Amino acid sequence: MNTGWAIKLYGAADEVLWVIKLNALWILFTLLGGIALGIGPATLAAYSLARRRSSDESFHAFPAFRTAFRQEFRRGSLVVLPLVAAAVVLVGNYLYFAALGAALPRLASLAALVALGLIAAYALPMAVHYDLGIRMLLPKASLVALARPASSLVLLFVAVSIAFVSVKFPVFGFVLAGGVWIQLDTWLCLRFFAENEARLHLKGNQ
Repeated sequence: MNTGWAIKLYGAADEVLWVIKLNALWILFTLLGGIALGIGPATLAAYSLARRRSSDESFHAFPAFRTAFRQEFRRGSLVVLPLVAAAVVLVGNYLYFAALGAALPRLASLAALVALGLIAAYALPMAVHYDLGIRMLLPKASLVALARPASSLVLLFVAVSIAFVSVKFPVFGFVLAGGVWIQLDTWLCLRFFAENEARLHLKGNQ
């Protein structure tokens, strides 16, 4: 086998193994926290490790996740739980209006759910990348989502693609989907943030 292809194959296998680990740790610590108390810190811990991975840091996954989970326990709950609660309400509204056959309210619920998903897609990587207060996080993420429509479409396409594959192949959904989304979302957003900072820096020098 060509050495170049062997290196690429090894790299691809390593990435698959990493997202499986990340997904498993996210599920495990969510369950250890009793779901309601675990999902917030587990999610921010997963994003924190995804950021480190995107920056080519070397670390042991389990102890790093455990440390991040403890550090993010309070902040993770305050950031993630409101997003989860809002998503549950919107999904409930969508299903309710779909059952009634009310097209406009159903579409409005779907649009609100998509908007919430995009805000969360920016907010969670932002939470582990910038030193922002909790009150500033969602308004800042909303502003970025509106200011970068092309980037938002990329994130939406990635999310829909992962959801589609998860529906078609439930094993993928359970073993990989969460880790794939968290890592890709983080990787993309770090590049979007860097582009935005470079553009702002350029404007400041003009």
